[in-house]
Amino acid sequence: MTDSVNTRELILGILLEVETEKNYSHLVIRSVLEKYQYLDKRERAFITRVSEGTIQRKIELDYIIDQFSRVKTKKMKPVIREILRMSVYQLKYMDAIPASAACNEAVKLAKRKGFASLGGFVNGVLRNISRNLTAVTYPDEEKEPVRALSVRYSMPEWIVEQWILDYGSARTKEILRASLTPAPLTIRTNLSRITPEALRERLALEGVTAQPLEKEKYPELSYAFAISGFDYLNGLSCFREGLFYVQDISSMLVAEYAAPKPGDRCLDVCAAPGGKSIHLAEKLDGTGRVVARDLSEQKVALIEENIARCGLKNITAECHDATVYDETQKEAADVLIADLPCSGLGVLRRKTDIKYRTSAADCAALAALQRQILSVVCGYVRPGGTLIYSTCTINRAENEENAAWFAAEHPQYELVAMRQMFPEEQAGDGFFIAKFKRKADV
Repeated sequence: MTDSVNTRELILGILLEVETEKNYSHLVIRSVLEKYQYLDKRERAFITRVSEGTIQRKIELDYIIDQFSRVKTKKMKPVIREILRMSVYQLKYMDAIPASAACNEAVKLAKRKGFASLGGFVNGVLRNISRNLTAVTYPDEEKEPVRALSVRYSMPEWIVEQWILDYGSARTKEILRASLTPAPLTIRTNLSRITPEALRERLALEGVTAQPLEKEKYPELSYAFAISGFDYLNGLSCFREGLFYVQDISSMLVAEYAAPKPGDRCLDVCAAPGGKSIHLAEKLDGTGRVVARDLSEQKVALIEENIARCGLKNITAECHDATVYDETQKEAADVLIADLPCSGLGVLRRKTDIKYRTSAADCAALAALQRQILSVVCGYVRPGGTLIYSTCTINRAENEENAAWFAAEHPQYELVAMRQMFPEEQAGDGFFIAKFKRKADV
């Protein structure tokens, strides 16, 4: 790996920013890759792989290190702890990196960061791990099922416990396996500007492979592709021209469930970055109106940026707090999208550090906030209209239980469809959609 800009030093910086400054991993990695766009594709891929992998596997990596180090990871200096984590990740999960290189580079990095006195400690721990990786013992799944799954799949124990309670052990293992697999990058054709066939040809000219989705699994998503073979999105003229929108498959299904009709008025109450709102606007084919709202001016600016790139005229963005009732919207929406703040446990493949940031108490607070928002925004739907409640999480309290609560508390609404999507079942994220119809005579 070329060290003109030391890639391992960049990775260490990413890990420290995520761990000590509590910044979100996907944003930190994106920022570094944008700053160092001039690095070749292989170096950028190395930065992404080691950064994401180290964060993703942190619990397991600490478990391994603690078996071979007299100083446990919790007691280590942050710089040394992150150097060891990223090095053990390379030793265990990157066969192309020679063990000697991983160990030597770790020692150099420790010295470069002012910890020359700990170079021998770093070297000793890593050499010992390297020699004995196949001999690492893991918790016994028969005796300690929750701890065993937590260590093996680097998932906090409380999440493992909750998923076993909600979905059973077999399903939980599948979710855990899927949470460690790479997430595909999927896009949706901007049908107001180009056909899927023409987009695929344009992408091919830029060296991008665009793979259509399985028709049997996603018959309604004939306009979507999984793309690969490119360096970064802003380098693609197709992206800059707004010919496609990056969106997860599960998220695309929200507009399909909403099924807006020509001329409909649609309201998205928590819309940033705007993918679902823009999808609705495209489906309206120049008719109707979509209002995309979010809490902060910064989020609204992001929605407006995406609207402008996609070139749509029947959509506007507004700043509004979804917990505050807006009398001007009373019974004004034919379609309302409530894609509400959630624990995000369905998107762990993309946002690897979410699992370490959230707690059972956070999930309970979010479930309560979701109920509060639903009780406010349900007044915006006209009789006969549609309300879509969705989240990007895998948690019964935030999903099925909230849908049941809403149906019971608001009898003017009828639950007509409900779906919990799991990441191991499909290419998309873990996601939940509940579709309600407001009764015409209530």
